[in-house]
Amino acid sequence: PGPVNADEAARAAPFHLDLWFYFTLQNWLLDFGRPIAMIDSFELLYYYDEYLGHSMWYIPFFLILFMYFSGCFTASKAESVMPGPALLLVVPSGLYYWYLVTEGQIFILFIFTFFAMLALVLHQKRKRLFLDSNGLFLFSSFALTLLLVALWVAWLWNDPVLRKKYPGVIYVPEPWAFYTLHVSSHH
Repeated sequence: PGPVNADEAARAAPFHLDLWFYFTLQNWLLDFGRPIAMIDSFELLYYYDEYLGHSMWYIPFFLILFMYFSGCFTASKAESVMPGPALLLVVPSGLYYWYLVTEGQIFILFIFTFFAMLALVLHQKRKRLFLDSNGLFLFSSFALTLLLVALWVAWLWNDPVLRKKYPGVIYVPEPWAFYTLHVSSHH
């Protein structure tokens, strides 16, 4: 293929602001709205969440995100930038994934997906392919999530009550457990 001019590169892979904004908003509303609203559909969601297991939801969820991510590569280095709106959405998206990983107790699935994404980035880099704006957004959100989980675990590492509740090598306390133990009990 011949060289790509700047106009074609800018049009080739636009950042999907509408997709990522609504996806982030929906995630926040469904996860945080459930305990507040507990309208009949939320009770059904709670039942599926608790009794059918997180794996039935989170494995396909992360698989779909990874499949989407695998299509977020471009041959043009010029397309490998995040626009301003994407930068603004990285923090709420990363915070949501932090909540998902910690409250859902799915750290192993998350870290496996993150390392698969990293391996794909390194593999595609050898082919001279770069992440487009959507891939950069998703990878940045996951990187921020990993940082937040590491900070969360480090902060609560020596908490004796949470340590007893979450024994084992992989120690990732749930935010609601922290809240009920340390915040709501003081009010």
